Amino acid sequence: MGISWIHETDLSAASVADAALTGFSVEDVIVANCLAAAEAGDASAYFDLGVAYSTGGHGIACDLIEAHKWFNLAAVGGHEEAQMCRAEIAEEMTAREIAEAQRRAREWLGASIRKVA
Repeated sequence: MGISWIHETDLSAASVADAALTGFSVEDVIVANCLAAAEAGDASAYFDLGVAYSTGGHGIACDLIEAHKWFNLAAVGGHEEAQMCRAEIAEEMTAREIAEAQRRAREWLGASIRKVA
């Protein structure tokens, strides 16, 4: 399972320089760009955030609740691999954790809808 969107992100030399000047790492810039794409409804960005949270990649601590949330959002957006990843990590989660992940996904969708309106 690769991080497709994050690897395809075009980080200009200016973005890397800006990260260095502001004290943020390149990984911070990558995650920020991915979050911006997720806010725009990019299912691949949702998936990539799920991968990052499920593996602890790109400087993000491993968090299965957040991973499930992002995989769920990607699956709703039509990302087929996200459905399988969500099912895989759900096997490692309690029912309470899954419920929390679903609550967070609904919250994200509700906030996104309010921004558009």
